Amino acid sequence: MIAKLPKYALWLALALLVWFAVAVFGPKFGMVDWRFALGTMLREVGPILIGITALVALVALWKGPRGEWWKAALALAIPAALMAGLASVASKAQSVPPIHDVATDTANPPTFSAATMAIREMAEANPINDYSVPLGEMDAWMGLPDDSPVKGQSHAQIIAEAFPDLQPIAFTTDRADAMASVSAAMSDIGLTDIRSDVEAGTVEGTAETFAFGFKDDVVARVGDGVIDLRSVSRVGLSDLGYNAARLRELSAAIEARLGE
Repeated sequence: MIAKLPKYALWLALALLVWFAVAVFGPKFGMVDWRFALGTMLREVGPILIGITALVALVALWKGPRGEWWKAALALAIPAALMAGLASVASKAQSVPPIHDVATDTANPPTFSAATMAIREMAEANPINDYSVPLGEMDAWMGLPDDSPVKGQSHAQIIAEAFPDLQPIAFTTDRADAMASVSAAMSDIGLTDIRSDVEAGTVEGTAETFAFGFKDDVVARVGDGVIDLRSVSRVGLSDLGYNAARLRELSAAIEARLGE
């Protein structure tokens, strides 16, 4: 038994790797529900499996045959790397505000079309937030601790404080050309289902995350010489800063297309 322990430890570590791969990519391909994958597979069961695998690998490294040490070492490296990944995500979650709705105009954020709202309703997506209401007064954030620094802040206040670099984009070209540039820029950064409404002056698209396959809705409002952007997740409480990062990327792509 002891002689085969490094091999068993390695197989266990590989099985752990598969478990995490299914949890991270399974929702994207409809294999598992994202709530089960994120809540149960990763947050609840994941750390337990990591601990068991690491313990078996340590015993194998200590007690196993010297010639098989590399198997035990690899078996230990896998849970260590996965634990580091979970710690990194947790650290990221602590470094950004727990919101999933970001815009460049917080006083009058761009709105989505009826078609997009219907899609969100069918997907049982998060409600679209009122930027003037404190988080603590919204159902989704009722569970925030009383001492949370953001509980008494609105989306407008949080975005202004956490993402001051997100600003409207000025343009001097024809409005129709600006809308075409926005549409092309959305395609440049990988958005899909891009739709333009010339009368409303809006361009919408859908983003999908690499992990989990979460879908976010993006809208650009092309006004008189100014373009405002908004990105909203369909599910989840915190977006880990992805929507803000997306607006930065989209802003840069639009500016490059405008050539201004």
